[in-house]
Amino acid sequence: MGRRAGKGKTDKNKTDRKYGIRAGLCVFLLVSIWMTASDMYKMLPGFYENVIRIGVFSDSYWGVQNGYSYKLLEEAIVRFEEQHPDIQVEYVSGIVKEDYPEWLSGQMMRGKAPDLFFVPGEHFNDFAEAGVLRELTSFIEEDKEFSSERYYTSAYEYGSYGGVQYALPYECAPKLMFVNKSVLEREGLAMPGNQWTWDDFYHICREVTKDTDGNGVIDQFGTVGYTWEDAFDSNGVTLFDERGTECYLTDEKAKTAISFMGRMEELNRGYSVSSKEFALGNVAFQPMLFSEYRAYKSYPLSIKKYSGFEWDCVTMPAGPEGGNISRLDTLTLAMSKSTVHSQEAWELMKFLTGDEELQSEIFSYSEGVPVLKEVVESEENQKFFAGNFDSGNLGKLSMLSDSVEQAVVIPRFHDYDNAVAEVDRAVRTILEGNSNINMETIIQNRNINQYLKTKKSIY
Repeated sequence: MGRRAGKGKTDKNKTDRKYGIRAGLCVFLLVSIWMTASDMYKMLPGFYENVIRIGVFSDSYWGVQNGYSYKLLEEAIVRFEEQHPDIQVEYVSGIVKEDYPEWLSGQMMRGKAPDLFFVPGEHFNDFAEAGVLRELTSFIEEDKEFSSERYYTSAYEYGSYGGVQYALPYECAPKLMFVNKSVLEREGLAMPGNQWTWDDFYHICREVTKDTDGNGVIDQFGTVGYTWEDAFDSNGVTLFDERGTECYLTDEKAKTAISFMGRMEELNRGYSVSSKEFALGNVAFQPMLFSEYRAYKSYPLSIKKYSGFEWDCVTMPAGPEGGNISRLDTLTLAMSKSTVHSQEAWELMKFLTGDEELQSEIFSYSEGVPVLKEVVESEENQKFFAGNFDSGNLGKLSMLSDSVEQAVVIPRFHDYDNAVAEVDRAVRTILEGNSNINMETIIQNRNINQYLKTKKSIY
């Protein structure tokens, strides 16, 4: 097997893919158990050779082509093989991110699972639930050179499921609030600071939301893309218990957040604002991942999007019971449960996620953020950011570092995505209804808990 081979393809829609991936992972788990019990794994390619295979996709995890798809990985392989001359590392190229989860599931079903593979955040639960990931507990406890404290806490916890560590973080991106400074300046409003609140947020949005050309239609808006999840996160809401058996929608913090969302939506007087309006310069605020900011802040992409106005970023506004925090998206690296080179794979995992030089290059060749605190806060990267974001808030790396460290870690339990979808429907029903919010949250919370109870009985 060479360094590059094959390409995954699929025309299925997202829902079909999700079920197909889960079914494939279950088949893989059953086959793995049988092969382990019968010693058939010794017939697998690579058992008698020290070859570590990595599953990776070809395009940027952050959705922007940057021309460096494999650069970091290839440089890492060269350095790792120099340090471990008895180990060879290979990867399969040409699988785009969209097709990658299904390709990976297919490889597992055919008994060709990579020893290590990158796991997109949105699919981590699927792989963890299927039982195809190798537990890292023994490696972590027995390896005296390994320290989880080097990683940002929230990024490291992203690789945990049910209290067990199944993956290590590779790169991440926090959600921040992006600000059209030109709109604020035009309205005589100051740029908010990193300690701003919901009240500050609402006040600015109320001031900028207006009909600027006098035709009777609102054409300038306060915000787009700010969701109930953003409000919950910044108001300290714990939405579910750890096992996903109970929802806490009736908690006062949650009700306060829903009320705030209602006030924010009223400002638009029924108009549905799209992200296109922000790109055109007609919206003051839009939450985005830091990766998108980096991608479109720089030339030449800045010409293609968000042009014609000055923009910057700040933390998310804090609710009365919370803080200036949001959630984190993290690309993790996991080990296959079927690998026959577990120790060698662990050494490579540590190198890819914990080598300072390699992690530092993420700033140069990706749009994400390194997962090592010492790298992000290093003097070298302080200078890098000061030079590239000298007119913006990100010139101060402490804001970015704090945003990653303090980010919300989303729950890890079976069927989490569907549970959130139930809450989304419930919140939308509450916001669109005319009933008393206290009574309506009780009704909706009861419905969600019934759903959780039903799903629990099935599994």
